[in-house]
Amino acid sequence: MFCYQCQETAKGTGCTLRGVCGKTGDVSNLQDLLIYTLKGISMYTTEGRKVGVENKEVNRFIMENLFATITNANFDRNDFIKRITKALEVREEVKAEVAKAGGNTNINHDAANFNISEEEYDKKAETVGILTTENEDIRSLRELITYGLKGMAAYGKHAINLGYENNEIHAFLQRALAATLDDSLSVDDLINLTMETGKYGVDVMALLDKANTSTYGHPEITKVNIGVRNNPAILISGHDLKDMEELLKQTEGTGVDVYTHSEMLPANYYPAFKKYDHFVGNYGNAWWKQNEEFEKFNGPILMTTNCLVPPKDSYKDRVYTTGPVGFEGVKHIPDGENGKKDFSEIIEHAKKCAPPTEIERGEIIGGFAHNTVLSLADKVVDAVKSGAIKRFFVMAGCDGRMKSRNYYTDFAKALPKDTVILTAGCAKYKYNKLDLGDIGGIPRVLDAGQCNDSYSLAVIALKLKEVFELNDINELPISYNIAWYEQKAVIVLLALLYLGVKNIHLGPTLPAFLSPNVAKVLVENFGIGGITNVEDDLKMFMA
Repeated sequence: MFCYQCQETAKGTGCTLRGVCGKTGDVSNLQDLLIYTLKGISMYTTEGRKVGVENKEVNRFIMENLFATITNANFDRNDFIKRITKALEVREEVKAEVAKAGGNTNINHDAANFNISEEEYDKKAETVGILTTENEDIRSLRELITYGLKGMAAYGKHAINLGYENNEIHAFLQRALAATLDDSLSVDDLINLTMETGKYGVDVMALLDKANTSTYGHPEITKVNIGVRNNPAILISGHDLKDMEELLKQTEGTGVDVYTHSEMLPANYYPAFKKYDHFVGNYGNAWWKQNEEFEKFNGPILMTTNCLVPPKDSYKDRVYTTGPVGFEGVKHIPDGENGKKDFSEIIEHAKKCAPPTEIERGEIIGGFAHNTVLSLADKVVDAVKSGAIKRFFVMAGCDGRMKSRNYYTDFAKALPKDTVILTAGCAKYKYNKLDLGDIGGIPRVLDAGQCNDSYSLAVIALKLKEVFELNDINELPISYNIAWYEQKAVIVLLALLYLGVKNIHLGPTLPAFLSPNVAKVLVENFGIGGITNVEDDLKMFMA
């Protein structure tokens, strides 16, 4: 096992025995083998497109399975064995289809040709991991691209669930997957591919934004209840709004309430969900506190995507997974016909449980996606021109367990009163319950939504650039102090770099998968930096 795809990787270098996330070594290796096989399929699909072969189901298969390897999504060994077996079958079917169309299937790479039994998966998996790429810089860039593609797959899958799809995104994702096994590509070639990944990162987030807003309306400024009611309830976590919709529909009139958790909080901002009287609000905080909060919730929990923490025995029987999520011994709710899922079992389970234990009271405000903020553009521009707002701080990204992440709470508290925080993702939980006040009615924390809604922050910045008639987005009074954790944050970063944003600071640590030379390229070309301490960083940002 060797895994360093998340920020909390062991000793800041890589997990080698067991993942800090709880992933076992054999599961980590099987994920490597699944990705390797998906790259083999992608070699054939890329050749197939040259002769007009495009298979919608194969596109979705690759995206879904890449998503399953993202941090804290799937820990189930047996599920990955099934996925690999199916991937090998799909690879051979695609190969035959391409050959029939007259395309090139003479691909001399093991990923495109190996054929083994399930009993041999573990042994094979040990030979295809990250460290098989010997050159440190090539390895670094290959992994940076792969992790960006994982984030892209996550967002693309959510869009597909709502009926929105872009074949160009599929084509690029597969071409890039195949390219990470191409030994003829130089460091410069891979740097160019990394930037291209950012371009398609923008495209996939724009697609998901369109899918979400076309289906559920534009997020509205909303005060979200964080208290509880005295009814049995289901807690839904993750990112998939389609699952949210289906759960609300199926629980209506049952006497079972629904609460969001962690990254599902922004569901409270969408108009389409506000019509449900049994949709109470948000329960708890960021993903990493679930061991404590799931126990106190008392009712069943539905995990729609990452981030799942290996559940404690005290509540494991109340956890349900769906989509790409899996954990051995936990009930999984499969896709149904036409993408609809049957949540009857979890609803009946909820009816037998006690109501949630109250852990806090009050409200938090959110719903400041691009449509809302742009409707307030005149007010925001006037505040900037008058000096009431001196600077915006983009503090989007992820939360996590490390104590060093308290830096972001302290940073938010220390910001001057004439600054505004733009946020998206679960990083918000470090400061979204602080009383930071407002500036002329504009809250000092503007929450755009989930991690994919970092796209909204880019749209806002680009609009402000236009309004102020600036030549460069970096001339805006906006600083980027972003917390990262996993692969969706990677695609957001690459998207921002593609859009020309410079001087982004990442923390609490820089990615372990950046080799010194690759990190140097990012520093020299984009001004990428880390964090130090609140006092010194504030001086640097405000200079």
